Amino acid sequence: MKQTLVALVENKPGVLNRVANLFRRRNFNIDSLTVGRTQDPLISRMTIVVDAEAEQVRNELFKLVNVIQVEEVTDVPNVTRDLALIKVLADRETRGEVMQACAIFNAQVLDAGPETLIVEVTGDEREISSLVELLQPFGIVEMVRTGVVAMSRGTNTLSTNGYQVTQLNGNGQRATIY
Repeated sequence: MKQTLVALVENKPGVLNRVANLFRRRNFNIDSLTVGRTQDPLISRMTIVVDAEAEQVRNELFKLVNVIQVEEVTDVPNVTRDLALIKVLADRETRGEVMQACAIFNAQVLDAGPETLIVEVTGDEREISSLVELLQPFGIVEMVRTGVVAMSRGTNTLSTNGYQVTQLNGNGQRATIY
């Protein structure tokens, strides 16, 4: 069963590589991994969808020095989103049908060429997969998906809980940022 974890990590070079190596060493299969900065430029947020026991993954992540906080959000009320760009064949005869299919999923047409449309769709994984299935008969030329991002609903938040981030100051010494 797929498990979704959200981790706060220090925004430093090599952190993503260490997380990926941890998954490789433990033979965990990553279904989706997204990383982006948070409102704090020193902290990045990872959303990890993995087909493994969440508690085991969580414990392994906490062994990494740059990991600040990890929460499993699979079974808590949450909002998940994925984004896809899909280039689909759409000539004069089929363009209207393709656009109608896209409208069902609130997909936006970003580019229209003589033979293709590029559409953008945001939603949960099932919604995007459904649109892909609907567009398949027209001919999908190219597609890219961002991966899942997730956030707990309500007042549940990830925080740094007093975690101290350090970096080298101008003298080459470690300085505590917070």
